Amino acid sequence: MSDLGLFRRRLLTNPRQVSAIAPSSRFLARAMSEGLGPETGRIVEFGAGTGRLTRGMLARGVEPRNLTLFEMDAEFAHFLKGCFPGVTVHVAGAQTAGERVAQGVGAVVSGLPLLSMPVAVRQSIVEAAFTILKPGAPLVQFTYGRHPPLPDSLIAELGLSVEIGALVLANLPPARVYRFRKA
Repeated sequence: MSDLGLFRRRLLTNPRQVSAIAPSSRFLARAMSEGLGPETGRIVEFGAGTGRLTRGMLARGVEPRNLTLFEMDAEFAHFLKGCFPGVTVHVAGAQTAGERVAQGVGAVVSGLPLLSMPVAVRQSIVEAAFTILKPGAPLVQFTYGRHPPLPDSLIAELGLSVEIGALVLANLPPARVYRFRKA
């Protein structure tokens, strides 16, 4: 089955979990993976879905052995394992990353729909990311909203700085990339 066919089927089966109307575009994958490459070291992806962002990172030269994906949907996870030999796939929530991944990660790339989640869940996911990230390494997140996907109060509480990245109009819907780092 194609990634688009799988995406559509999973969207119809579980629209709340998928929380998007189309898979990420190659243009969004390119924007999300900007600055990443073989020198980044280990990278963790939250909410890998059908692997569009994964493909973007691999196209930048990231080695499969340096990629760890978290995907809660078992069908997406099975698809990812078949598409990306050498990549580690966890069928688990992103908030468990600290229990499954050693510290010192060079970047966390997230395709999770943070705006559709309660603030407490967003906080647990972001805290998990910064538990495994090495100092200064980014959490790269996109959103369909007009503002960062974390409220200012949470950004301040967690001591994060925010870099506004590309606005990707060639995505359905258009998306904005943000990079969060420990300030």
